Amino acid sequence: MYKISDFAEMTGLSKDTLRYYAEVKLLEPAYIDPNNNYRYYDDGSYFLAILLVKLRSFGFTIQEMISVMEGESFSNLEDLLMQKRNKIQIQIEDLRLKIEEIDDFLASGKEENE
Repeated sequence: MYKISDFAEMTGLSKDTLRYYAEVKLLEPAYIDPNNNYRYYDDGSYFLAILLVKLRSFGFTIQEMISVMEGESFSNLEDLLMQKRNKIQIQIEDLRLKIEEIDDFLASGKEENE
């Protein structure tokens, strides 16, 4: 079992983030000492925490991460990852088009000044 401070260091999640994840039922401690309310995490918690860190790095929202964690078999994880990938592709294309518009606008301004 790992104390919250040790677990935070191991996973890269802050203690505040771990407390918040427990509050929203995203990643609950494996054990809470009833005498002092210290939170303890286990190796299974570590796997889930690393998964959450990765999902967060992919831009998943808290609600999307909860959706992944609620599907205990993670069977919908691949679908959610593909949906996220597709959204990112659309955002990239939108940004590429905006860059083209900016370039065109700048070019038209230069033409007027000549």
